[in-house]
Amino acid sequence: MTVPEDAIGQTAQDPQLDHVISIGTALIDQAQIFLSTMFRTWNLYQIAIAIGLLGLAHILRVVLGPRIRGWMASRENWPKWRMRILVVVHQRLRAIFFVILIWTAIYIMREVTWPSRSYLLSLIGTLAFAWLSVVFLTRLIKSPSLRKFVRYGAWTYVTLRILGLLDPAERLLDSAGFTMGDIRFSLLLLIQSLVVLGVLITAARFFTNTTAARVRSNEDISPSMQVLIVKGAQIAFYGAAFFIGVRSLGIDLTGLAVLSGAIGVGLGFGLQKVVSNLVSGVIILLDKSIKPGDVISLGETFGWINSLGARYVSVVTRDGKEYLIPNEDLITGQVVNWSHSNDFVRLDINFGTSYGDNPHDVRRIAIAAAQSVDRVLKSRPTVCHIVGFGDSSVDYILRFWITDPTGGLTNIRGNVFLALWDAFAENGISIPFPQREVKLLKGDAAPAKDS
Repeated sequence: MTVPEDAIGQTAQDPQLDHVISIGTALIDQAQIFLSTMFRTWNLYQIAIAIGLLGLAHILRVVLGPRIRGWMASRENWPKWRMRILVVVHQRLRAIFFVILIWTAIYIMREVTWPSRSYLLSLIGTLAFAWLSVVFLTRLIKSPSLRKFVRYGAWTYVTLRILGLLDPAERLLDSAGFTMGDIRFSLLLLIQSLVVLGVLITAARFFTNTTAARVRSNEDISPSMQVLIVKGAQIAFYGAAFFIGVRSLGIDLTGLAVLSGAIGVGLGFGLQKVVSNLVSGVIILLDKSIKPGDVISLGETFGWINSLGARYVSVVTRDGKEYLIPNEDLITGQVVNWSHSNDFVRLDINFGTSYGDNPHDVRRIAIAAAQSVDRVLKSRPTVCHIVGFGDSSVDYILRFWITDPTGGLTNIRGNVFLALWDAFAENGISIPFPQREVKLLKGDAAPAKDS
């Protein structure tokens, strides 16, 4: 007798489908039993008490909330972390009052009556306390989306556990899945993966931020080494979080070794520029040739380094533009670092004066005018030299030093030029401009032709 293929597939799927149906039926039966007990006399009393306590907690929140707010406003000198805790507490006053009131009522009822007559109140009080604890614990997560995800997940978990429905829910989620090799993929594994990875990534972010704050506060570590240590800590903590999370879920990573190797070779060929920039970034951090705060010139780009990234360097110019220069360009190209070994920068200004002015007086007046500008250093000598005799003027070069190139170079040159103008005008020194004198000789005049 031949069995149809459709019948064979249906027979193979029946055991798994029956298992899911049996778990769902068990959950429905427990829910019906729980709902049937809700209409008993003492259970109705407990529900009424819980509703009344919730209303009383709301009244206390309305009455005491503004007073607590005013008391918080008078604590302006407190640390920020303590004020943040007070803000969170103020936002959850209703829940806090409800937890205090309901557990006070539970204690009184256990003393004056049978414990079974406060069972439902104990269940509600445990749920309220667990939910409130989850709210305070998840405030440690800075990301709003991740915080919301973890909060709702934790609320679901503690609710199922307190109500005794955790094991049936796990069996139901585990039944919805499939097996591939030695690993079974199911909704339960997916939820566990998200929870475990979320917790580990949050912990990795916390340790990374803590490490970064301590490294940046250490003045003995150079800025480039600070960036390198922070980047290394990020890779280490996040990498450890991923591998620990995967291993804790029972997933064997050895089977992915060949696949990851093939993917790595493909990425190496396809992302040569990206890898080159990454390696160049590490070299820049190690040799300390460029660090945050340095003033550099690369082609027509002049500015100071704002941050060092894994792929690029952020350079901010005086006009507010931010250039993202690939790390490879800084390694292979010629870069002028104005503040590599020290902050001293020498600037040159060229000018000319009339042949009728005494060059010794011009040099002395030019040096005094440059040193009268605020940003020009007095500790390093300003010099002025004659560099040539031009067609219309005697040409000079004025050299002076500054220590703050981040303050701009064009503006300091402009200030020195203004100081020269005022000093030359005060001392009667003229700045010539090109002039041409044309003379016609009588013998060279061309004879006029008749038309």
